[in-house]
Amino acid sequence: MTDRVVLAYSGGLDTSVAIPYLAEKTGAEVIAVAVDVGQGGEDLAVIRQRALDCGAVEAEVVDAKEEFAADFCLPALRANALYMDRYPLVSALSRPLIVRHLVAAARKHGGTIVSHGCTGKGNDQVRFEVGIGALAPDLKVIAPARDFAWTRDKAIAYAEEKGLPIDVSHKSPYSIDQNLWGRAVETGFLEDIWNAPIEDLYSYTQDPTVPKDADEVVITFDGGVPVAIDGETVTPYQAVAELNRRAGEHGVGRLDMVEDRLVGIKSREVYEAPGAIALITAHQELENVTVERDVARFKRTVDQRWGELVYDGLWFSPLKKALDAFIAETQKHVSGEIRLVLHGGRATVTGRRSEASLYDFSLATYDEGDMFDQSLAKGFVDLWGLPSRLAAARDARLEH
Repeated sequence: MTDRVVLAYSGGLDTSVAIPYLAEKTGAEVIAVAVDVGQGGEDLAVIRQRALDCGAVEAEVVDAKEEFAADFCLPALRANALYMDRYPLVSALSRPLIVRHLVAAARKHGGTIVSHGCTGKGNDQVRFEVGIGALAPDLKVIAPARDFAWTRDKAIAYAEEKGLPIDVSHKSPYSIDQNLWGRAVETGFLEDIWNAPIEDLYSYTQDPTVPKDADEVVITFDGGVPVAIDGETVTPYQAVAELNRRAGEHGVGRLDMVEDRLVGIKSREVYEAPGAIALITAHQELENVTVERDVARFKRTVDQRWGELVYDGLWFSPLKKALDAFIAETQKHVSGEIRLVLHGGRATVTGRRSEASLYDFSLATYDEGDMFDQSLAKGFVDLWGLPSRLAAARDARLEH
């Protein structure tokens, strides 16, 4: 029986060339799988036909936008996931979803090999292969760009030699990956980290320095999940898409950073994630109102670790699963409304209200109606500071 390779297919030059190249190199039949995670671009039917025209024996296209929003973006939101305290995990979130569909296609079509277009320098090779190993350890993996030293120039020459139905004339100076949660741009002139980004880099956001009226938006959460915008019920997908549009109009969510890649090198990346940044800003503020102090302090550590695990390709790991359970417990009372003002590149919280609020006006106020018994404070302060005073007295005694 002929081996079958299941290829993660984007419709672009590299993965289109990979179809005949893999067939030639391995003697296997190639099944292309294209997954729509809200990246926009070409119609899925067009992409499917291109895969077949390039020699795939089967081509599947999956509309996974709602699945991506509910199963991947939402957990990232509830974890306030910001790698290095800034980056909302654009590419890292889509890879485990694609892995899920690659494995399903391999099982359906009798595939024994999975292939992807990642290089040996990036994080995505790890995300794909560790995910595949967790879900289907029996599948082998081939990465042409990495395993066969495949370059773009070689790909163009091969496409022309084989007469493949793809346009090889357009060469973007950048490497771009985008989905519902955001957009990542790298390479080209950005590799000189002294060079400033130019406006042409951006697609999801408008220039925040252009004067325009502010946009006020109220986001309603139920158990850490955004369920309405300005009182209109939304699905997770609609929530992110709507805030991508509205926050994007004000330039919210632009990031220019040098980050620590999993493989050990530092990489300069330009991101734009208007919906993600607006939603995380609102969610963090609602947690400030509804989550008890010690749980909130510990959750900040969990959130950071969760983001690192997902960035590092460990979505399906035991630790990630355990942290998910902790985060789910913390979200039980994260319900209420947050008002944001979107303007000048920022999403600023201006109001919050919740039936589950731990904010007590009668305890917080300094005016009439203050219910806080200040007579209790002196003894509390004495006891709280006792260990420090004892240590200071000990140090003074031993110095003489």
